[in-house]
Amino acid sequence: MVSALYPGSFDPVTRGHLDLVERALPLFDHLTVAVARNGSKTPTFSVDERVELLREVLPKDSRLSVTSFGGLVVDFCRAQKIGAVLRGIRTVSDFEYEYQMALTNRHLAPGIETVFVMPSVQFSYVSSSLIREIVRNGGDVSSFLPPPVEQRLRERLRPGR
Repeated sequence: MVSALYPGSFDPVTRGHLDLVERALPLFDHLTVAVARNGSKTPTFSVDERVELLREVLPKDSRLSVTSFGGLVVDFCRAQKIGAVLRGIRTVSDFEYEYQMALTNRHLAPGIETVFVMPSVQFSYVSSSLIREIVRNGGDVSSFLPPPVEQRLRERLRPGR
């Protein structure tokens, strides 16, 4: 059985993230989507809120689970007996960063592979930070976010809050 981990901040979870999950499900026996706890960032949503949003918008599938983790991705993978890390590649700059990370992870844990998946073209330029900026300025993000995520993000980033 091949299990994979899709780690990320998911702040907020986008249709691009969901697209990657849908592309990955046929490739693995089980996929764990995990919100990374990162003390160096100031997130819009708490870890628990991001886990909750993911559970709400991801497809209901017995091969899919959602959790959170702290520390190194490879340590989490070893502890959970996960053999692959799923990463999305949108741009050349994504590739450069992810390639460096994949090689470092391979050095730390040679038995854990990194699998790169490209998003659908309509999501290839979308990032959570770009979406937050559009929402802050009153723009339409409905094509980028599932409705429950858009609603929560608009409430969270509402001026005067």
